[in-house]
Amino acid sequence: MKEEKVTCKKVMKHICDTLGEDFDSERCANIKQHVEECSNCKSYLETVELTIGYYQKYNVNLPEDAHQRLMKFLDLEDCD
Repeated sequence: MKEEKVTCKKVMKHICDTLGEDFDSERCANIKQHVEECSNCKSYLETVELTIGYYQKYNVNLPEDAHQRLMKFLDLEDCD
């Protein structure tokens, strides 16, 4: 099996897509390792988790296209 190169950009995209889900897959294990070794991704993950927690706590409603606009703003549209 070819090992997938994990970049910060892919980590951010994957975290946004799957935060809170089971991370037992090989891909997620690679991402976990990357996050542990990359201070930028670690900070990003902590910020995302805090933000999601605030949105859940305060029951914030976002427009339907908010996710797409955020991905475009962060230049994460083509990370798949």
